[in-house]
Amino acid sequence: MSLRWDSVVVDCHDPRSLAHWWADVLDWQVVLDSEEELVIAPEHAAGAGPLSATQWRTLGPVMVFGVSSDDKQVKNRLHLDLAPHTSDDRDAEIARLVGRGASHVDIGQGDDLPWTVLADPEGNEFCVLSARDR
Repeated sequence: MSLRWDSVVVDCHDPRSLAHWWADVLDWQVVLDSEEELVIAPEHAAGAGPLSATQWRTLGPVMVFGVSSDDKQVKNRLHLDLAPHTSDDRDAEIARLVGRGASHVDIGQGDDLPWTVLADPEGNEFCVLSARDR
């Protein structure tokens, strides 16, 4: 028996806004927009656009945004690591993210690390790593 990674689920106050923020940041697209949840996926996986409530499940790892009235209380125990390509300017990518509403976060990581900790507009931490050749 084996398992397949299906999705990362983000509970948030405003799924529509946060899903579109992440889709913009990652250059992904919204593939499901319903009352209960929004789903984003890479454009190459999503194809022509919005899918039915079951079709998106065939795309591979996606991000699902659902409504939660709970406030974020502490540092995430699970987070995303994002890495620019070696042909991209890491500092420019960080500035782009901050310009779109991300914020720098101090979770006690120190200053001499090869990654930068940021938070999305609802406070969910993620890291921008050093550039990688994909």
